[in-house]
Amino acid sequence: MQQTETAATDANEGILDLVRAFQESLEGLAATQGRLVATGLLVAALFVSVVVVPALLSRLRAASLGRLGTEQSGNWLQVVAGYTPTTFRGLLLRTAQLTVFSIVVVSFLVVWGVADIVEVLQPYLEDRDPTLVPTIQTLVLIMLAFVASDQLQRWIDRFSTALSDFTEHQEEILLRVGQVTIFVTVGATIFAVWSINVGGLLVGAGFLGIVVGFAARQTLGSLIAGFVLMFSRPFTIGDWVAIGEQEGIVTDITIFNTRLENFDGEFVVIPNDRVSDSAITNRSRKGLLRLTLDVGVDYDTDVDAARELARKAMIDVADVVDSPPPQVVPKSFGDSAVVLELRFWIDHPTPPRKWRAVSAVVRAVKTAFDEEGISIPFPQRTLTRRGDDAATDHPHSVTSED
Repeated sequence: MQQTETAATDANEGILDLVRAFQESLEGLAATQGRLVATGLLVAALFVSVVVVPALLSRLRAASLGRLGTEQSGNWLQVVAGYTPTTFRGLLLRTAQLTVFSIVVVSFLVVWGVADIVEVLQPYLEDRDPTLVPTIQTLVLIMLAFVASDQLQRWIDRFSTALSDFTEHQEEILLRVGQVTIFVTVGATIFAVWSINVGGLLVGAGFLGIVVGFAARQTLGSLIAGFVLMFSRPFTIGDWVAIGEQEGIVTDITIFNTRLENFDGEFVVIPNDRVSDSAITNRSRKGLLRLTLDVGVDYDTDVDAARELARKAMIDVADVVDSPPPQVVPKSFGDSAVVLELRFWIDHPTPPRKWRAVSAVVRAVKTAFDEEGISIPFPQRTLTRRGDDAATDHPHSVTSED
């Protein structure tokens, strides 16, 4: 602590010496001619720093971005945002402008004999206040932290633009982790500036972390699973997924849970630890979804002709894609019919597109079969009696509808 006070005292004395030298140089211009010359120089310096330098920087930036000659928005919020230093360039520019403006004002006061800056500052500097320098350092560190946070966000935006598969949730996680790192680092530096021992704080935080860890095991598990899901990306917002027994469209992915909208219009919230422990079926991952339908034809029907007819009918359906092409595969011998499996694909799969395609295929195949006289038989059973030749020669056929 004594070393800190000594350093602060030395800094105060150095500042006071610089102020005395500055004032003595200005007092040499106390003559009328000197005052006029000094006034002209100060006005010129102020004009250059406030008007010329920003204009040059703006033109250089506009030329580099190819935006020279574009109209500026009249929105006052954008104007204020433009003068708010959130970048290193803006911070340096505004700091230089404020410094020049302050020097110009003080110089006017000294040259025209209005104020004695040594007498004004000497009471504050000779009090040897040890908190002056740490306070200035703290303000500078806080300003740099906000500038670094803004630059981090700009860098992440450029990075995500360059990578098409970088999601908004990954951007948010990277930004939040980076911001926490920046502010924790700046906070530790501020503690060091004020000579605060953080050892006790770290020990207390360690015990608190253990207690919270035992009390919120499930929450922490969901948190860790959320990070894993967002970076492994088994699904994204808008995907049609089945997670365990739940199926629907992903509407949101947070650090703690995943939200689905099922096909009844209900919203389902699933903790991320359960998501990571369940089997996940993503029906939208490849952009194509294969659908299948079974249709039966009479045993007397030409199977190959029925296959070709069903295939052509599916090709004419608008919701069915051409590649991969639709297929018809004889699947099995049913109780009353030869079962054909209709295979077709849809793109950008969603539940409405699925049911629209299925309905269209059913109507198209039924219409095609009706036009060619191909019947889709009802379930049938043939009944015979053992030991009865007449019954064997003339079996009774019973047709029933399920």
